[in-house]
Amino acid sequence: MARRGLLRRSIYKSPAQLRLMIEPGRATAAALRAMRAAVHPGVTTLELDAIAENAIRSFGGAPNFMLEPGYRHTICANVNEHVVHAIPNERPLVAGDIVALDAGAEIDGWHGDAAFTAVLPDHADLERTAALQKLSDVTEQAMWRGIARLATASHVGEIGAAVSGYVRAQSDFGVLEDYIGHGIGRSMHEDPPVFNVPTPRRGPEVKPGLVVAIEPIISAGGIDTTIEDDNWTVTMADGSMSAQWEHTVAVHERGIWVLTADDGGASGLEPLGVRPVPIP
Repeated sequence: MARRGLLRRSIYKSPAQLRLMIEPGRATAAALRAMRAAVHPGVTTLELDAIAENAIRSFGGAPNFMLEPGYRHTICANVNEHVVHAIPNERPLVAGDIVALDAGAEIDGWHGDAAFTAVLPDHADLERTAALQKLSDVTEQAMWRGIARLATASHVGEIGAAVSGYVRAQSDFGVLEDYIGHGIGRSMHEDPPVFNVPTPRRGPEVKPGLVVAIEPIISAGGIDTTIEDDNWTVTMADGSMSAQWEHTVAVHERGIWVLTADDGGASGLEPLGVRPVPIP
């Protein structure tokens, strides 16, 4: 879930605290894995919400989005021009949709948060399908570039430069600036903010104990948004399609580990020359 407000406390976790974040990361990964298997034309986002909740609870966890005041669901389901914080509903997905599914888990007071985007192919409109797939692929790879930069960065601000630099090299897509990544730990949203564009300040130091959710949100058009009457759903002002990818990543003494990826991020990072290392 994109940053709305942050809880301020030390941003660096102890080795023991990092280990406590492994299980909520695994539960979050299970929710995303279950939704990937189920997302297809005809399924509703409310059905995906129930699937994600069951996966999280099977790990003994609780959906942490429900801890946000006024939010009653396990996931945010952002379809087409709905970019973040969209409430699941009974509309069946159809061929030609692009949907970003965002979920998180809490176990023993510690949190995980992750998202992926799925494109539902429309075989009657292959041009649209290809354009949407490129949007998702560029967003996903921008996320992996941001995570890879974390492995070598001296300060958090370098992540945004890596994310936006990749997007701008590959496309003319818009990088949203109002919705960003965040620190995570005892709360889903903590310091530091993790921007997806370069900023004048370098941000805090990257060192063992830092845990962040890296979360690029990319638009096929402009970057301005509006909030719907439900006070949650954020929509692209120009009606353009959007994509979101997110992982929770820990920095420890031996390297980095993607807590919300089943393989610790190996499949995304090793092609970029980074080998993730499990938390000891």
